[in-house]
Amino acid sequence: MKSETAAQSTELDRIDRRILEVLQVDGRITTTDLAAKVNLSPTATAERMKRLMREGYILRFSAELDPLRLGQGLLVFLQVKLDRTTPDVFDAFARAVKRVPQVLECHMVAGGFDYLVKARVSDMAAYRKLLADAVLDLPGVRETHTYAVMEEIKDTHVLPL
Repeated sequence: MKSETAAQSTELDRIDRRILEVLQVDGRITTTDLAAKVNLSPTATAERMKRLMREGYILRFSAELDPLRLGQGLLVFLQVKLDRTTPDVFDAFARAVKRVPQVLECHMVAGGFDYLVKARVSDMAAYRKLLADAVLDLPGVRETHTYAVMEEIKDTHVLPL
């Protein structure tokens, strides 16, 4: 499947890439304004956008929210090591971590631990509660290491095209 995705990405032309660049920065741009930025008619631009969505280049549109204004100012990363690395433990962990709303991202990694988890909470007391009530109860968790973020240097969802 990955080789198909890689093959598809080479088929993007300069205009497709420009459409994707603009949409990553402003997903609410009108088709007319997008068309002007890529030097196409609105109809041709709309057709390209439909194709990019249909082919899976554009996964979704969403609003980026300010975590500080919403009372979720503490960003933490957790290294999680499992007690066993078997398919059933991996599956159980994955199913359970998806149900924890404070977890923004979870990645299985190669190296000295099994998962890297990114979570947001209001403060350290809320993090301690999350750790005690949710993270340590996840299936197979043997050990965690927490890294509280002191300063966010770069935080982007924009892919280089």
